[in-house]
Amino acid sequence: MRTIQAEQITQEVAQMCKEAAYYLPGDVFAALERGRLSEKSPVGREVLDQIITNAKIAKEEDRPICQDTGMTIVFVELGQDVHIEGGNLNDAINAGVAKGYTEGYLRKSVVAEPLFDRKNTQDNTPAVIYTEIVPGDKLTIQVEPKGFGSENKSGLKMLVPADGVKGVKKAVMDIILHASCNPCPPMVVGIGIGGTMDRAAVMSKKALLRPTNVRNAHPEYAKLEEELLELINQTGIGPQLGGTTSALAVNIEWGPTHIAGLPVAVTICCHACRHSKRVL
Repeated sequence: MRTIQAEQITQEVAQMCKEAAYYLPGDVFAALERGRLSEKSPVGREVLDQIITNAKIAKEEDRPICQDTGMTIVFVELGQDVHIEGGNLNDAINAGVAKGYTEGYLRKSVVAEPLFDRKNTQDNTPAVIYTEIVPGDKLTIQVEPKGFGSENKSGLKMLVPADGVKGVKKAVMDIILHASCNPCPPMVVGIGIGGTMDRAAVMSKKALLRPTNVRNAHPEYAKLEEELLELINQTGIGPQLGGTTSALAVNIEWGPTHIAGLPVAVTICCHACRHSKRVL
């Protein structure tokens, strides 16, 4: 049994929140640069130049890439041989989010109740936390700030097995075309296929954590990722104001499902596909 202090978790999460807000992952930055080289629209190239410059300034000056520093999604893999001492795991994570958003001068965007009062919690908590128990004595935490310009354009379709690959492609493209330029493209598109309605949605969020230059290990899903990316980049949505670089990557995660089901969830992320990881 290995012991990890709750305070250490809080400190690490606080730092991760700031890192994710300030520093665009290297694979995403490289994808933006590749998009700039291949972009056919002069306006699209200008927009990509500004996006790349903005990311550089954010990194150099420790400033948020975007004013919407998101609702904090946290994926946790908790080793079954780990004991958290000095507090509750979720409380430690939320304390870290509050600390990071306050110290980092990140916008607090969470309301405590969604429909009537909508009062801001003033510290960006609570985070949305997904915890999985795994073998071993490590604690892996991934922080994924999710802005809502793109989140509001995400979607889910409950298909049936007869819809097949063609139906999956149509479902994804319907959501993308409805989103159009609103999610601040070029997008990174996370897709969850299988499971239940809620499981597919979680898989689509987790898909955004995979590097944009890494394809699914299953060859047929890898092929589908490439085909969907090509279809999205043929829409003309482009970087904000039209062009050929509508998406930087399509990442698919899949899981077992019911014999009668084929859930498809699509989480759209803007060009600021932000995340940070720690293994304690």
